[in-house]
Amino acid sequence: MRRNLFWLNDEQWRQIEPHLPKDVRGKERVDDRRVISGIVHVLKSGCRWCDCPPEYGPPTTVYNRFVRWAERGVWERLFRALAARGRSTNTQMIDSTHVKAHRSASGAKRGNRSRRLVAREAGAIRKSTQSQMLKAVFFPSY
Repeated sequence: MRRNLFWLNDEQWRQIEPHLPKDVRGKERVDDRRVISGIVHVLKSGCRWCDCPPEYGPPTTVYNRFVRWAERGVWERLFRALAARGRSTNTQMIDSTHVKAHRSASGAKRGNRSRRLVAREAGAIRKSTQSQMLKAVFFPSY
């Protein structure tokens, strides 16, 4: 077993297990502890669901459990129940440093280059207001 994988310890599992849904329909669920550990690993590491390590089970199972429980409000109820033991029940925070951004959110140029050149020649207004402000400050007659 790899060392960098996340596993819920016994104390964490003892606090989480009573809040999980008991209404199992159809086929019996696979090991909740293993799947929830996989969900936490994906969210913590930022990897794609399909890259979830096989030790947590099939990636589709891990993903489907996360999505279905999110739709049913299981994660919300679990978070509220665990957070209620803290100091304030009115205000809770989540650290946003672990929120994943889409790869196109890094500021790469968009659109077809030739289309941008044609728009520039036609005198189209630039989308960037910062470049317009800089021109106005440094080149007032421009």
